[in-house]
Amino acid sequence: MDMWFSDEHTPNVKLSIRIERQVFSAQSDYQRIDIMESKEFGKILVVDGDLTVTEKDEFIYHEMISHVPMAVHPMVKKALVIGGGDGGVVRELCKYNFIEQIDMVELDPLLVEACRKYYPQTACQLDDPRVNIYIENGLRFIRTRENEYDLIIVDSPSPFGAGEGLFTKEFYGNCYHALKDDGIMINQHESPFYTEEAYQCQRMHARIVNSFPISKVYQAHIPSYPSGHWIFGFASKKYHPIHDLDGIRWNMLGIQTRYYTPRLHAGAFALPVYVEELLRDVE
Repeated sequence: MDMWFSDEHTPNVKLSIRIERQVFSAQSDYQRIDIMESKEFGKILVVDGDLTVTEKDEFIYHEMISHVPMAVHPMVKKALVIGGGDGGVVRELCKYNFIEQIDMVELDPLLVEACRKYYPQTACQLDDPRVNIYIENGLRFIRTRENEYDLIIVDSPSPFGAGEGLFTKEFYGNCYHALKDDGIMINQHESPFYTEEAYQCQRMHARIVNSFPISKVYQAHIPSYPSGHWIFGFASKKYHPIHDLDGIRWNMLGIQTRYYTPRLHAGAFALPVYVEELLRDVE
């Protein structure tokens, strides 16, 4: 009998993937975690029924959320990852030998341990000596930090349930204060295509614009995510994501990627008209 997992994008749209077997299933104190094996996408991480990570296309998400700020900021020494329990963002940041410290704040310890066991390709750098893992609420953690980080990456789940506090005006304001004078914040910004997620994009953008002097949005194509069209937020106290991009410096680092390049970086900020209009409505 065929087994299928269906990820609901809207009440009228689902992405269905044929499943070979289920390799892990558990209810933590915060959420339900399922890991399934598929022929097309490899292992699939599902949190509270929502597809979160697949082996086949995770590199797109993790490279675009990590390398865009690293090609702009001239010297990140201390970085903070909020969420990111699968380890993919940490893996990408560990490619930079000049980063001295990476703090990762993840609410759910079971998610981290499940990914260590079943997603070694993403969790492979969680034991790097520069990495500190805090099992803690990200909103509570960021309140106690000030002028500490060069880079904050908010690798949060959807703006519902356990991760809802990571999409508030208070949270973005606390991120601003936790950054140094030239700090950058990156967040996953959902998809602008479907109506409900488009509203979430607007809500996030409005709150970030009110907190940071520079706030831009860029995009990537991630096949397993709703509509395949995904956007990210770039917010900074000082650096512009295009004007301050140093592609030559980044290329000379010799970082190995499968999706990101500085040439693609510049194009990623060239948004379709419908996305520009969506964001302009709240700016």
